[in-house]
Amino acid sequence: MRCPFCGNIDTQVKDSRPAEDHVAIRRRRFCPACGGRFTTYERVQLRDLVVIKTSGKREDFDRSKLERSIRIAMQKRPVAPDRIDQMISGIVRRLESLGDTDISSKVIGEIVMESLARIDTVGYVRFASVYKNFQEAGDFDKFVAELRPTALKDE
Repeated sequence: MRCPFCGNIDTQVKDSRPAEDHVAIRRRRFCPACGGRFTTYERVQLRDLVVIKTSGKREDFDRSKLERSIRIAMQKRPVAPDRIDQMISGIVRRLESLGDTDISSKVIGEIVMESLARIDTVGYVRFASVYKNFQEAGDFDKFVAELRPTALKDE
């Protein structure tokens, strides 16, 4: 593993342990050249997924991009970071188990929204505002109005 600080390719693993509910391995690494310490995560990847954008453009699936968008939606919400990591891992496993390596961005967005709706309504609305490209306050009103009947049934 290359050191992110000095570029040295000879780094040492100092500690390994399971992470993210045993779906990843967290490794603490040390660079003997510069003394830098950093963490890496090792995950099983079942398939090389390709995302098909609405424009038709194809790009490799990037877990960090998915994680970044979910973390932005969940920013300052009372949900444990471990719970968010589990949700992200679950989404990726679900995408990999769809049986196809080409997945439309729409399918990914719907799966993310479904997962967020189960965890945190505010995070769900935040993600939806970007995913559905809300343009004005009325878009929020319509979307939240659609949520209300569901919330009333659960009570």
